[in-house]
Amino acid sequence: MLIIKSSLLLIVFTLATYIGILISNKFRNRVADLKELRSALNMLQTKIKFTYMPLPDIFKEISEQTNSKVGNIFKVASIKMEFTTAGNAWKQAIDLSDINLNSEDVNTLKGLGKLLGQTDVEGQISEIELVEKFIDVQIQKAENECQKNQKLYKTLGAVIGLGIVIILI
Repeated sequence: MLIIKSSLLLIVFTLATYIGILISNKFRNRVADLKELRSALNMLQTKIKFTYMPLPDIFKEISEQTNSKVGNIFKVASIKMEFTTAGNAWKQAIDLSDINLNSEDVNTLKGLGKLLGQTDVEGQISEIELVEKFIDVQIQKAENECQKNQKLYKTLGAVIGLGIVIILI
């Protein structure tokens, strides 16, 4: 009986610690996703500026060069552009994405879709530059949150697990 109780207490402690680690990883993943998104938008800006390829082809190329959740956004958008406008395809791809962004990031990215394919090259480039500047600010904020909260949630998970174990003893 003592072995079973000890095993269950160890499982509770391990599970609480693991949950703390999962929560802390969201902060790190957001920073990585924002940096990847910044890089993909930089590629988009360059391709719009220097190549005169259609947007679906540019998006498909970026999705092939970006092997992550961000690349999936561009892939979905390029597929959806066959049936709808570039702006709507972009918004739908953002909605369907599995990327670690907060609502402020998502709304800004959706705002980019308003001008995709609707204005001239210079208008699209200026909008992409604006979004890139916003993402740079968000990366700084996300890095600060990551430094502050990552260790906190790991420790909090372990402390809560330990507290539950002590209560159950």
